[in-house]
Amino acid sequence: MHMKSSNPLVVVGGNDLRTLYTLVMVNPDSPNPCHPHMREYLNWMVTNIPATTGTTFGQEIVSYESPRPTSGVHRMIFVLFQQQCRRTILPPGWLQNFITRDFAEIYNLGSPVSAIYFNCQRENGCGGRRMIK
Repeated sequence: MHMKSSNPLVVVGGNDLRTLYTLVMVNPDSPNPCHPHMREYLNWMVTNIPATTGTTFGQEIVSYESPRPTSGVHRMIFVLFQQQCRRTILPPGWLQNFITRDFAEIYNLGSPVSAIYFNCQRENGCGGRRMIK
């Protein structure tokens, strides 16, 4: 799988443009699955996405950074939160050691309304199983 350097196309469902969402994309396996001491790594954040549209209509808080796994198989997770209202969300001071749960609590986003993940590895990577020690 080749990840493009341009933003992924993410479309949010719903039927009311007044409903807004926040999307975060994180890598919980950074820098590698056997030693994820940077978990979670924040690859992308878009807020104030109106329902029925996509991320191109939201406010990009953290610019998209395509996955660049160095070793092993990495999980890339998209997490979608429904906002209670339009809000100003500040960019975090760091990308590594981002904690989605804490972020949601700080901004009163509640539980995710949707989440999905995919696996990726370095091109010509050896893959292998993820081992937990």
